Amino acid sequence: MADEHDIGGNAEKPPGIPGRPARPAGAEETVAGEAAVAARGEAQVSELRRRIDQIDDQLMKLLNSRSACAVEIGRVKRQIGMAVYQPEREKWILDRVERNNPGPLDSGAVRRVFERVIDESRRLERLAGATEGKKA
Repeated sequence: MADEHDIGGNAEKPPGIPGRPARPAGAEETVAGEAAVAARGEAQVSELRRRIDQIDDQLMKLLNSRSACAVEIGRVKRQIGMAVYQPEREKWILDRVERNNPGPLDSGAVRRVFERVIDESRRLERLAGATEGKKA
């Protein structure tokens, strides 16, 4: 469960580290140093989370652009009688993204992400083709 630190709250002191023995008397300097390290770490986490939020916004725009293309492809496929499911094209895409993956995601992770993207694109193609067919 998330605590104040997970959602950016400000507690007076960072939570204790499990398994660490109690500090001896006179260890205030160590506590102050650890608090400073914790504060810097929390600031880094906040900054990285802001970057992730920005990247998520970019991903959303890109995924929606890709989806708009899939909708158009679905309409065209319907008009020319082409099947929505094209396994050779999907294999080509998956091979390509795996080959061009610079990491740190491993090949299996990239494949799973793009399989899902392709599944959703295929669904949109079907819907667009079905909608186009009803208009005609």
